[in-house]
Amino acid sequence: MILYAATSNPGKLAEFSTSASSAGIEVLALPNLANIPEPIEDASTFQGNADLKSIAYSLAAPGLLVFADDSGLEVPALNDRPGVRSARFADDLHFELPSTNSPSPSTPDDRNNHCLLSLLDALPNPSRAARFVCALALARDGRVLLRAQGTVEGQLLHHPRGSDGFGYDPLFLVPSLNRTFAELPREQKWQLSHRGNAFRSLLAQLHTVRA
Repeated sequence: MILYAATSNPGKLAEFSTSASSAGIEVLALPNLANIPEPIEDASTFQGNADLKSIAYSLAAPGLLVFADDSGLEVPALNDRPGVRSARFADDLHFELPSTNSPSPSTPDDRNNHCLLSLLDALPNPSRAARFVCALALARDGRVLLRAQGTVEGQLLHHPRGSDGFGYDPLFLVPSLNRTFAELPREQKWQLSHRGNAFRSLLAQLHTVRA
């Protein structure tokens, strides 16, 4: 069975492919993804956004099993923000990094991480507990066939640590290992992560879907 991932994120695609291969499932990037209009992610929940993306992309690829994810970080001290706006958090708040002499331009991940830290630092003695959340939806021809969710709990550091990750990974500490998601080998991260937990749940349901 082949599943088509509606993502252009190489980190996500690598994680999905690694997990699926051990279950005898092949994961490929959705063909012609760059030319398919992106659906507006305006749902109020991770699952709602995963659903609408899987529906839109599956309609653009008739007959294929297409899955989409929506994931992000929830920080209870910030009323569960960034939440569904995790990838656009700094943009939503019009946050800009202070000017530096660095020749390298800041990335969206840099801005999001610094925006998050600035909000936490402005609170008196905030809890730095946080969770990553992932929702997945598998669709074919505009109909959602399967849904799955996964979470992982952790703590937010005061400064980023590690370079092998993306998004908020450098801030997200796994207390039992004293390492951030950006410091973990890919295989170990996948065994712990919200995305890994959600995808394993999805794979466990595949026997109910006809190829």
